[in-house]
Amino acid sequence: MSLIGKEISDFKVQAFVGGDFKEVTKSDLLGTWSVFVFYPADFTFVCPTELGDLADHYEAFKAVGCEVYSVSCDSHFVHKAWHDASETIRKIQYTMLGDPTAALAKDFEVYIEDEGMALRGSFVINPEGKIVCYEVNENSIGREASELLRKVQAAQFVAEHGDQVCPAKWRPGAATLKPSLDLVGKL
Repeated sequence: MSLIGKEISDFKVQAFVGGDFKEVTKSDLLGTWSVFVFYPADFTFVCPTELGDLADHYEAFKAVGCEVYSVSCDSHFVHKAWHDASETIRKIQYTMLGDPTAALAKDFEVYIEDEGMALRGSFVINPEGKIVCYEVNENSIGREASELLRKVQAAQFVAEHGDQVCPAKWRPGAATLKPSLDLVGKL
């Protein structure tokens, strides 16, 4: 079953951001675009390459009005320890959500029960708290932040211009498509 259009469940988790701990809830997301980037675990091999790439693109996400949340089944304390130990993780300015009970990973259907960790899932969430785009990878396949940013921009464009769609490789300012009822009947 697809998660497109699913409203995320209420949640309350502890997070590490800006050198401090804070509580994050569903209500913190409402009213703005967000991305949730699930990854298997702190202190691993592929994860810092992805999270570092997200850190490098964080200002671009903020520039389009989108907040970034990374999520693993580690606690916020482990996120801080990783931050303190890793030069790559130290450059992260976005919020790192702790999900030690796997409530978020289960809600987003990325939890691997027998391993106690999440798959690599990227979710674009609209201001109403609904999933509008997502991708889930096997854990040995890393993701690219620029493509996730492009998907956020496309979702924002479609939300604003509901009668148009974004073709493959679309970027802001590029041509879009406006489906015709005549064409739809011929597909």
